Amino acid sequence: MTIALTVLEIVAPVFLLAAVGYAWVRLGFEYRVEFVTRLAMTLSVPCLIFVALIETEVEAAALAAISLASVVAYGIVTLAFAGIVAALRLDRGTYLSPLIFGNTGNLGLPLALFAFGEQGLGLAVVVFAIMAVWSFTFGIWVVAGGGNPLRVLREPLVGATLLGALFLWQGWQTPEVVTNALSLAGQMAIPLMLITLGVAVARLHPAGLGRALGLSALKVVLCTAIGWTVGRWFGLPPVPFAVLVLQLATPVAVTSYLIAQKYAPEDADAVAGLVVVSTLLSVIALPLTLALVI
Repeated sequence: MTIALTVLEIVAPVFLLAAVGYAWVRLGFEYRVEFVTRLAMTLSVPCLIFVALIETEVEAAALAAISLASVVAYGIVTLAFAGIVAALRLDRGTYLSPLIFGNTGNLGLPLALFAFGEQGLGLAVVVFAIMAVWSFTFGIWVVAGGGNPLRVLREPLVGATLLGALFLWQGWQTPEVVTNALSLAGQMAIPLMLITLGVAVARLHPAGLGRALGLSALKVVLCTAIGWTVGRWFGLPPVPFAVLVLQLATPVAVTSYLIAQKYAPEDADAVAGLVVVSTLLSVIALPLTLALVI
């Protein structure tokens, strides 16, 4: 009973804020997803990442371990779903990228923060950054059918990650007034991302829900198993292990739909189906996963 209440206290704020966004749209209020997403990805999330890295109290060895574990885990996830997509004769451009990349930003960061505090957030930021780099290079290349992977260098969150890692490595700190300003800007990120998630789900027009349900269930089971196996293989301590498993277990990212809409609009409805179904499935799956790892 105590574990159930603890899990409920952790996950309830996440889904309640997403429900606010969903209700906002259903009540007919205006919400400019493109503007809010740009604000979050250009300003608040990079500030959140940078401050989380420079203020993290996680030992360098633990950060290095979860970084390497994340790279290995996403490599295995990529190979596994590439094989599954080929075996099921699904369109690679439509299904591969969404099945690989979870919602480690909108859901993973707040879940790690509520479950494990600032330490969990710092670790989750590392996993999120690694996934984001892979998503903005390989992910876009798959959906668009080509392109320059170096475009990732133009993403502010990548610059914030590299700069934060440099500050962390050197033990540098920004002046307190600058840190406070960056921290204040970063505090916008989590509520903005959660409300935007609810708004996006409310506005999506999904297609192929039967197939989406099967693939979403497969994604959560396979990704959780891979995260668990890699975490044990690397011998991660309890909190980094839990964060890695939770981040990999997150549902299909809303950004997968946005990328599909930009580079392959004919596939957008199928991706929307994956986003909606996997997000609804996560209402059950993430609390169960959290109960297993805490």
